[in-house]
Amino acid sequence: MTSVFDLAPDGPVVPVVVIEDAADAVPLARALVAGGLPLIEVTLRTPAALDAVRAIAAEVPEAVVGAGTVVSAAGVADAVTAGARFLVSPGWTGRLLGAMRDSGVPFLPGVSTASEVVALLEQDVTDMKFFPAQAAGGVPYLKSLAGPLPRARFCPTGGISAASAPAYLALPNVGCVGGSWMLPPDALAARDWARVEALARGAAGLGAPVSR
Repeated sequence: MTSVFDLAPDGPVVPVVVIEDAADAVPLARALVAGGLPLIEVTLRTPAALDAVRAIAAEVPEAVVGAGTVVSAAGVADAVTAGARFLVSPGWTGRLLGAMRDSGVPFLPGVSTASEVVALLEQDVTDMKFFPAQAAGGVPYLKSLAGPLPRARFCPTGGISAASAPAYLALPNVGCVGGSWMLPPDALAARDWARVEALARGAAGLGAPVSR
């Protein structure tokens, strides 16, 4: 199966998007793509989320839209039916992992401990979301996992900023980072897509991760 990290190999940052109004989905996605961030995670935290995924999948072919905050087998099915091309969860259970495997699209199950990483490696899952990244130990924690668990690759998400992202991206076991700093609430409220595009361009310019 294709890795999430291979879907947009030139994009080191995955925008983590919370959409309240599905009408904003397409212009927001176009702004992110224009700024160089085609891999877009729409979190399933709002009633508009699935409609947003559906709209982006249908109207912004340059985007690679995925669903985040996937926490159930039903959520997996709904997201894939809406057009999600990858799935991201904040954690995982056996049932959720099985549903993500069976979905046929790449996925990143969430982990925050070494034991969770080992449990996934036992099941030949090597691509993971590290969440909540800053609260769970940040760069030092991920750096400490690289030696004993070199097969694991991570997309750290949670509390990451433009200032801290480069340190994560420099780690050999990091494939990309997730963040929302390019989506400030005031810009979204004002529908200032030009500002979103400019911030996205800055994020895309942080450079490709060392490991692919």
